[in-house]
Amino acid sequence: MTVHTTSEADQVAAALARAAGRHFGGPATIDRIGRESGGASRQTWSFDALVNGVRHELILRRDPPSNAVTDRERSGSLERATEFGVLRAAFDAGARAPEVLFKLNDDDDLGEGFVMRRVGGTAIARKLLRDPPYAAARPKIAGQLGEILARIHATPTATLPPLHHRQAADHIAELRRLLDVLGQPQPVFELALSWLDRRKPAPVAPPVLVHGDYRTGNYLADETGVTAILDWEGAHLGDPVEDLGWVCVKSWRFGSIDKPAGGFGTREELWAAYERAGGGTVDPVRAHWWEVFGTVRWGIICHTQAYKHLSGAQKSMELASIGRRGVETEVDLLQLLKDGT
Repeated sequence: MTVHTTSEADQVAAALARAAGRHFGGPATIDRIGRESGGASRQTWSFDALVNGVRHELILRRDPPSNAVTDRERSGSLERATEFGVLRAAFDAGARAPEVLFKLNDDDDLGEGFVMRRVGGTAIARKLLRDPPYAAARPKIAGQLGEILARIHATPTATLPPLHHRQAADHIAELRRLLDVLGQPQPVFELALSWLDRRKPAPVAPPVLVHGDYRTGNYLADETGVTAILDWEGAHLGDPVEDLGWVCVKSWRFGSIDKPAGGFGTREELWAAYERAGGGTVDPVRAHWWEVFGTVRWGIICHTQAYKHLSGAQKSMELASIGRRGVETEVDLLQLLKDGT
């Protein structure tokens, strides 16, 4: 958990006691509260609420009041109320999403946010890929990721809140815009974007719910495998194969480069599980296109994050250091483009 001041934790706990008491229908006591690591603008707090003798293990997702709007506008991510609606729809459809319980009110003074049930497991890729307790789970995870993704994509769109509809051409245009903001020559990314533009797949009709950041590091797993999919703030409507390509991007294998499906298995294992669970038949050519796109996307994100630091807009050693990952993706892209010609 991230280090935080006692006064900050006390203030959050007091507000959560009021909100939890309102939801559960009785006076609430907040216990074992702490802010999880990661997320400078969108915070995640873990806590227990004791109400009428029952302990509820919970998670708070919130935008602090001071910067919720400006950070969301810069990142293009979902506002918390929309994320709440997406999670509820996916959970009700049988996807392995956390169960959301209630949204915060304005008078809670916690910013925009919501509370959901806490799910066991770890999201730390190094542990899942290497530590002995997860040895039995590792052979299962690629297939589980395919099965869960099929359920996410089957979420009835009528149950979702309004979401952006993004197809291949929209994504390419956005990445070109980000490159223009950087204002420096990026020949490998320009080459890759031209390759993508010439080969972009036809739009999907009707579009489905796309998670938008479906990868190792954004789900919880324990000794039995995947327990919950996290980080839904990039959800949108679009091509289901986008998620299948993103999870196979080399950067998300965390050193297990011979196992494209998140570091745990083959693409074919992922696709077969997806199809068995009711997902559509996966076209390898289309999947390759989205894997190339995902690699370009991540590389440009790395450079964009570093630019925030280098431009002086947001001084951060974390943002500065992530820039080096962009160079790694350039090497990956040249290999992918060679394989896809």
